[in-house]
Amino acid sequence: MCPGQETNVQCQCQRAMKDGSSHNNEDYSHTKFNNYACACVVAASIISAIFGYSTGVMAGALLYIKEELEISDLQVQLLAGILNACALPGSLLAGRISDIIGRRNTIILSSIIFLLGSILMGYGPNYSALMAGRCTAGIGAGFALMIAPVYSAEISSPSYRGFLTALPDVSINLGLLFGYVSNYFFGRLPLRIGWRTMLFVPAFPSLALAILMLKLVESPRWLVMQGRIGDAREVLMRVSNTKQEAEQRLQEIKTAAGIDPRSTQDIVQVPKRSRSGGGALRELLCNPSPPVRRILIAATGVHLFQQIIGIEAIFMYTPRIFERTGITDKSVLLLATVGMGISDAVFVLISTFLLDRVGRRILLLVSSGGVAVSLLGLGACMRIVEHSDDKVSWAISFTIVFTYIYVAFTAIGLGPVTWVYSSEIFPLRLRAQGLGVGVTVNRFTNVVVVTSFISIYQKITMAGIFFMYTAITALAWCFYYSFLPETKGRSLEDMESIFGKTNDINNNKQVKHVINGYNNA
Repeated sequence: MCPGQETNVQCQCQRAMKDGSSHNNEDYSHTKFNNYACACVVAASIISAIFGYSTGVMAGALLYIKEELEISDLQVQLLAGILNACALPGSLLAGRISDIIGRRNTIILSSIIFLLGSILMGYGPNYSALMAGRCTAGIGAGFALMIAPVYSAEISSPSYRGFLTALPDVSINLGLLFGYVSNYFFGRLPLRIGWRTMLFVPAFPSLALAILMLKLVESPRWLVMQGRIGDAREVLMRVSNTKQEAEQRLQEIKTAAGIDPRSTQDIVQVPKRSRSGGGALRELLCNPSPPVRRILIAATGVHLFQQIIGIEAIFMYTPRIFERTGITDKSVLLLATVGMGISDAVFVLISTFLLDRVGRRILLLVSSGGVAVSLLGLGACMRIVEHSDDKVSWAISFTIVFTYIYVAFTAIGLGPVTWVYSSEIFPLRLRAQGLGVGVTVNRFTNVVVVTSFISIYQKITMAGIFFMYTAITALAWCFYYSFLPETKGRSLEDMESIFGKTNDINNNKQVKHVINGYNNA
């Protein structure tokens, strides 16, 4: 027991030092950036870019599809939302499949699914074929959203995990931007060819990625789960800067996987159930320990709030939103949408450099606060536009500006941090399927938001729906502030102990101060 004069926080710090967690932080604090690990993550992030393109390109393609196929608003909403509806089973399947066949092979499988979906949509003779292709791509999207962050987190060292694990989200946003640019340029082609070309483009990077991934390494943590210690050591030697760092990471992973860290065997026997991830969902959903329960709530919470603030609905229906302000020329509408994509890409890139410096929790708080303010401004401008008989030029301009600001604040926190945070907090045995649950919540919320956006704003006006999103974002800020601990700089194997602590989140700074005091001593 700690002496009576010491605070509870000091006691917690001493216990943390005893189990080695603070030692791990010090060991990793000066780890250099590993170029090979970065190359692996960049390659894997191509699958996220393909998903981003598939999402962004549909925003403009819908204008031309509606014109040629003469479909209704309900059919437009279904076509927009079917990708995310089909991503639901895809994300759940991807977790279990990646535990069975590996992270790398799951990325290859996702590429092949996207390839098939792109061919179907590019062919697109009618609405039914479009729906089939979009649904196929949706299954690939479910795989992509789950596997790219997991692979990135498991390849990366703690010092740069925030940066590297954010790259898939950077790729999603770059894909969105390329989708908007594709709308603008391919929209100049004849109607029948233009939108089909837009939708066929992802076939090329999908095929290239499937070939490229054959050359890259498997996740060392998955290899340890299979009992392939020698192979995992070889991978860690390539993605670490020193042999000592590789061995230390290997020992931590072996301990987390329930393998004796003192064992020197290259191949060890691991129960078949552990190798295939059997029982992970049951442990998560039916009988979780208190730390795992808190991890699950945190992961599903960040995914729920990322989508329920309406970001993808705004990405999908930006031309329609701007059209409501009085802009009718399609070229102008698509050009304004490109500007939004640029804002998104720039600020998500800035976020990647802040994640390992500022921390995950601070970025979420700043981001959600900025989103709430920009949504309030957007709603006020739309209310003026909708209740004015004449064109109010300044209100139209500010509507576009507030949309760009909203996207920028989302991109700097809510977008990338959601994926980084949820991919790093689950224990090794639960990581793939745990993130699969988070992605399922993400896609389900997305489907609800995207497929209901038009119907809701027609009932409560465009201004009304933005005011509704403002209130939801305020709730998100409260959740981030009260429930999420900081994970910056901590090893993946240390997360369960972080979420097992009973101290209040607001004591984090005090804990850090005391730990630094012990280290200096």
